[in-house]
Amino acid sequence: MMEYSTYGRHVAMDAWGIAFEHLNAADLLSQQMVQAAEASGATILSVQAQQFEPQGATVLVMLSESHMSIHTYPEKGFAALDCYTCGDTVDPHVAIQAMLVFLQPQETAEVKITRGMGELVISRFPLANREECDSPIPASVLGRERGEGTVKP
Repeated sequence: MMEYSTYGRHVAMDAWGIAFEHLNAADLLSQQMVQAAEASGATILSVQAQQFEPQGATVLVMLSESHMSIHTYPEKGFAALDCYTCGDTVDPHVAIQAMLVFLQPQETAEVKITRGMGELVISRFPLANREECDSPIPASVLGRERGEGTVKP
């Protein structure tokens, strides 16, 4: 029997001000999610996508290392992104950043959670550095405060 670490990293991001057409195309979002997962070094097991009527989409990417998801509200210009990876070989932040290159939101807020170590270590902050996305940080994001906290089980 193999011993596995329970260590994992979880990134959740809310993104606003995204073009309707980027959020209302489950097939396109699926392609982008696969590319983002691959960019992070994750191993893709399966992809499930659902296009909703009159608008909206959900895409779930099952990874060998865990999962990645997006839920969209095109009429609001909003997407909720999520990536959780077990271990330390795949960085979920890289996958989320890759999605931001495609989505080009006007504003974002991000939470990073360290999991599986006996307590949840939560870092809350807006996306602080978009240089790796080749786009400027929205002024509305720069005005938000950073904070960190720890939640014990």
